[in-house]
Amino acid sequence: MRVRFAPSPTGALHIGGARTALFNWLLARHVGGRLILRVEDTDRERSSAENVEQILDALRWLGLDWDEGPIMQSSLAERHEQALGRLLSEGRAYRSDATAEDVRAYKELRGHDRGFRGEPAAGGAVRLRVSEPGVTVVHDVVLGDTVFDHAHMDDPVIARADGSVLYNFAVAVDDSDAAITHVVRGNDHLSNTPKQLLVLEALGVVPPVYAHLPLLHGPDGKKLSKRHGAASVQELRAAGFLPEAVRNYLALLGWGNADDATVLSTEQLVERFSLDRVSRNPARFDEAKLRWLNGLYLRGLDAPQLTERLEAFTAREGLGPAAAISREKIQTLRDFWPLAGFIFDGPTDDPAARERWLTGEGADALAEAREALSRAPDFDEQAVERALSAVLARRGGKPRDVYQPLRVAVAGTTVSPGIFQTLAVLGREETLRRIDDALLRGQGDAAPAGA
Repeated sequence: MRVRFAPSPTGALHIGGARTALFNWLLARHVGGRLILRVEDTDRERSSAENVEQILDALRWLGLDWDEGPIMQSSLAERHEQALGRLLSEGRAYRSDATAEDVRAYKELRGHDRGFRGEPAAGGAVRLRVSEPGVTVVHDVVLGDTVFDHAHMDDPVIARADGSVLYNFAVAVDDSDAAITHVVRGNDHLSNTPKQLLVLEALGVVPPVYAHLPLLHGPDGKKLSKRHGAASVQELRAAGFLPEAVRNYLALLGWGNADDATVLSTEQLVERFSLDRVSRNPARFDEAKLRWLNGLYLRGLDAPQLTERLEAFTAREGLGPAAAISREKIQTLRDFWPLAGFIFDGPTDDPAARERWLTGEGADALAEAREALSRAPDFDEQAVERALSAVLARRGGKPRDVYQPLRVAVAGTTVSPGIFQTLAVLGREETLRRIDDALLRGQGDAAPAGA
């Protein structure tokens, strides 16, 4: 089996493109086939070396390797020219100087559903001859058979007047030369397939097996776009998702595992993947579900692995203790710093939280907690919990009446990892210093106007 992933370098790798790359990769790895990476860079205005590198970087981050390539389609121009010359010399294609107005006039005379048939000319664009009567049938593993009646198909333009070939011609020639056995791509390419089949037929080539994947929609059922959240692999990476979680989630978009398992390792995906379980219905990309799945993967990492990922993502060192106590409260790597960054950078400043928890009864509870913590024989998580539990028992009331003032004092906000773990990570000296600062500031906040 030989499959290919053929992105156009006109921007970052879209999530839909990543899913297509993944399905091709899984199919090749499942049967021990080969994956060819071809970069279709013939759109001269929009293609760029920077976009090519973005795509390659995204594939590397996803862990999707390839066996041949990357092959730049622009480097195959001589071969395209040769194939085009052959079709012209055999009469399977012809030059046409017909304009858009000529095509409209032809259809107005014969019916708008009639395919355009041109007259050979000395110059102009090159059109492929479409035989009539006849049909082209796209045999598709996912969609079944789709029939295209030649009577309704124009003689397609396969090259411009300057000799540069068009997409559908180049793709067909490239797939033939690379001996591609299976073309797995998005459903939006289905309308291109009959034109490519006509080219392959004219070249005398047996066509590959086609599998057109369902398009990706957002949770609202509309075509996936930036309004639904991240739209590219780079954006998912920047949002703190793990590549193994993204692989797992993308594999489930339009493909069903026999036992409906949700969490599947890459090895399990390779073992189980097959085209016969790909759905023909649009798949819904829901970033909230990806966040949930990513959280499972994060909690599945051991402490050193989680620390390594967080340190690479934040470009900070020494995050181990904070990473350990944040594990249960984060779903992405990017969630970590808003939750626990105060441990390293000091408390944030939330005036509403200060007003709510560091004045009046809150300040009294904080002062009593400070005294208990200063006298605690040890300062590990258990010792901190015992000291604060005693304060809570003496004061009565709810745990938050003691723990929230402490949290605001050391973090500056009401959100943090568990309070006992947080204080233990900060250590006695830093904890008491932050409490003293908060009490002093609270006194200033509580001073009467004009004092």
